[in-house]
Amino acid sequence: MSEIDIRELVENKKLRDKITTAEEAARLIKPDTTLGCSGFTPSGYPKVVPTALAKRAEVEGPIPVSIWTGASTGPEMDGELARTHCTKRRYPYQTNDDLRKGINSGEIQFADIHLSHNAQNLRYGFYGKVDVAIIEALRITEDGGIVPTSSVGNSNAFVELADKVIVEVNTVQPEGLYGIHDIYTPENPPNRKPIPISNVHDRIGLPYLTCDPKKIVAIVPSDVKDSQRPLAPEDEISSKMASNLIDFLSVEVKNGRLPKELLPLQSGVGNIANAVLAGLSEWPTDGLTVYTEVIQDAVFELLESGKISFASSTALTPSPDGAAKYYPHINDFKDRIVLRPQEISNNPEVVRRLGIIAMNTAVEVDIYGHINSTMAGGTRMLNGIGGSGDFARNAYLTAFLCPSTSGGGKISKVVPFCSHIDHTEHDVDIIVTEYGIADLRGLSPRERSEEIIKKCAHPDYQELLRDYKRRAELGKGHEPHLLYEAFSWHERLRVIGTMKK
Repeated sequence: MSEIDIRELVENKKLRDKITTAEEAARLIKPDTTLGCSGFTPSGYPKVVPTALAKRAEVEGPIPVSIWTGASTGPEMDGELARTHCTKRRYPYQTNDDLRKGINSGEIQFADIHLSHNAQNLRYGFYGKVDVAIIEALRITEDGGIVPTSSVGNSNAFVELADKVIVEVNTVQPEGLYGIHDIYTPENPPNRKPIPISNVHDRIGLPYLTCDPKKIVAIVPSDVKDSQRPLAPEDEISSKMASNLIDFLSVEVKNGRLPKELLPLQSGVGNIANAVLAGLSEWPTDGLTVYTEVIQDAVFELLESGKISFASSTALTPSPDGAAKYYPHINDFKDRIVLRPQEISNNPEVVRRLGIIAMNTAVEVDIYGHINSTMAGGTRMLNGIGGSGDFARNAYLTAFLCPSTSGGGKISKVVPFCSHIDHTEHDVDIIVTEYGIADLRGLSPRERSEEIIKKCAHPDYQELLRDYKRRAELGKGHEPHLLYEAFSWHERLRVIGTMKK
């Protein structure tokens, strides 16, 4: 797009003098700067300025920066800055291979934080100040308002708190996204008022980020698309998990514990989450709603069919195929989708009020119902807790899903004791694998262990788990464990490459 076209997207004429190149904007970022960047999943994140900063580092050497985002971003940011050793600290969630390697080697300091907590804690000053915000935008309004693109994340907080703001105006993001956003920022305690959302479709804010035009120091044209990830084809295991969960929800409706339209649905990111929502295409009642963090392909499909009537989120995260199919027609969905800041999309107050059905994935579960969402082998960070904790503790019904095994059957996803615990037994209602559902509500630890082993564990591991359970119970205790061998399965995997004896 030409500079004239970019100027048309900057409605505040005084700000047009700030239009510059990515290279010049990157020069405004000094060593040891703290950046607050738009983006939530690889959606709506800055692309050309981080790439320019990485190229500058290739010539000058590493330019250390601390980076806050909404969640993960794409390779142009997380990948390039980690690869060039610019990322000194990173918050609060990530999915990039290069970044993950830096975190697990100790080169990059990473704090894994509940996504609904970030903005408030930044405002309190718990983590220091934000120096520069880099925000991807569709356009800038006459009064300096910044219209986000495919996500909101923590952008409102970064713009509020930063000394300087760099705006990437992206000309290949769908212009039809204009008007889909609902930006509402709660006040800090003790002046906070109830968040006025009582229905998924309630709009309570503005369609843009408010920004003092004097803060904007650079406006950079961008024509780089979001680096969307393909979704793996639905396999037999994910399909079976989805079927098991939907059968369970049907029984809940039959028993009067859920309405026939269910309650608002929340689902995590990835293939399993998408499969679960896709399975609802056969649900007998229309008018389902979604209150979640990300809108993936399945939500678009269910909106198109009318099965879902409204979806609230903080990001659109379609696959490349999904984006090609639905983005050209985004105007057809705009009256049924809203994108909010993550401190609203993930807010415990709203989650509790709406009565969310929370469905998230687990790395592993243990026989008492604890959940590991983040660590391989108890030490190696995978991605992070994301928003699963925001929803799990506050939902009307909390489900965690995982296949019973991985690694060709060498790894049991049901273990005696999780090698790392993100969600305690107190926050988990049901566990789902391809073999069945363990309904843990109201059960004692000994009852939970029997239910999980019987309903969720792979047959190859059931007797091994029962053997551990029997011997642990000889030692008594409310939640019996053999502490000297609680992690023996993980150690066996480390030493001989399998959890099987």
